[in-house]
Amino acid sequence: MYGATGSEGFSEERIPGGCAIFGVMEERGRRFSGSLAAEAIAAMRERSNGLGGGFAGYGIYPDFPHAYALHVMSLSHGAHEDLVRGIKGSFRVLHEEPIPVRHHPAIRDAPVLWRYFVLPPGEGEEDEEEYVARRVVELNSRVEGSLIFSSGPNMGVFKGVGYPEDIAEFYRLDEYRGYLWTAHGRFPTNTPGWWGGAHPFGFLYWSVVHNGEISSFDTNRRYLETFGYRCFQMTDTEVVVYLFDLLHRRHGLPLEIISGILAPPFWSEIEAMEEEERELWMMARQVYGPALLNGPFSVIVGHPRFMVGLADRIMLRPLVAARKGEMVYISSEEAAIRAVEPAPELVWTPEGGEPVVAELLPQAEEEEAVA
Repeated sequence: MYGATGSEGFSEERIPGGCAIFGVMEERGRRFSGSLAAEAIAAMRERSNGLGGGFAGYGIYPDFPHAYALHVMSLSHGAHEDLVRGIKGSFRVLHEEPIPVRHHPAIRDAPVLWRYFVLPPGEGEEDEEEYVARRVVELNSRVEGSLIFSSGPNMGVFKGVGYPEDIAEFYRLDEYRGYLWTAHGRFPTNTPGWWGGAHPFGFLYWSVVHNGEISSFDTNRRYLETFGYRCFQMTDTEVVVYLFDLLHRRHGLPLEIISGILAPPFWSEIEAMEEEERELWMMARQVYGPALLNGPFSVIVGHPRFMVGLADRIMLRPLVAARKGEMVYISSEEAAIRAVEPAPELVWTPEGGEPVVAELLPQAEEEEAVA
């Protein structure tokens, strides 16, 4: 089964508020400080409420570029030790250490935070990604009070209870450099704020930040369960990251088709298309109908090779994009982009259901492969 657990250690307090999302990618793969994402998300502080914030960075572990970086949070040292035994029994551990943090007066009751750079043992018939996915899910399901909340190679999720700029200070993001960063402010919609449930939500090398609400969650969840996924994270957002994993990694669909499945054209639009295009989208709606995301939402999805921004098909949640050279920005508000890039070359608002895609240039991918 695919999924993650971790339902303890959360607050019963719930304060309504907006969501802030932000993403930035340098398409040549040149790395820059995580403080840029922290500065941008801080410009949207009024959208947050202090019950959740977080970041995902890609390219941040050049010393272990091919190892899977397991970020672990535990509510007790005993729970942590139980999970570590499982990690060491399932993987070859190349390096382990506490996740570096600094004291911040606004960040309280932090769990035990460690990271493990691991590789599969090299046995069995599963491919490497499938092996890691299944072992991470197994460990999260088996060990109560501990959670592997990030598990991709050369990337990591940093999240917790607090305003995002305070979370960035706590995790010392100014000391990391990556070529892609995403950020989120506020706790998951309609769920308590707790460390494991804050955004970004990560699975393998995927990460997602989300503004809005997935009202189709139950339909999406049941659909994903037919493929072995399970939803335990107490947030509607996790279906988004699983759907991207299913449609891209397992089914091999291109991003344009995935976007059209999750936020599809209306039937009236499909009927007005040319025959070949009409047949394509009719088939997509018929085959992948339960994957459609209903409700007001905008999301930014991170992947080692690309970043995607997508809003619901009638644009009930804001999304704006900008470009300056090879830097691509996606945000809830233009003001956050201009806080870190005062003079973008191009600023635009995508249509509902229209993806904004930033991709590593071929040369950057070749250099990454060599590294």
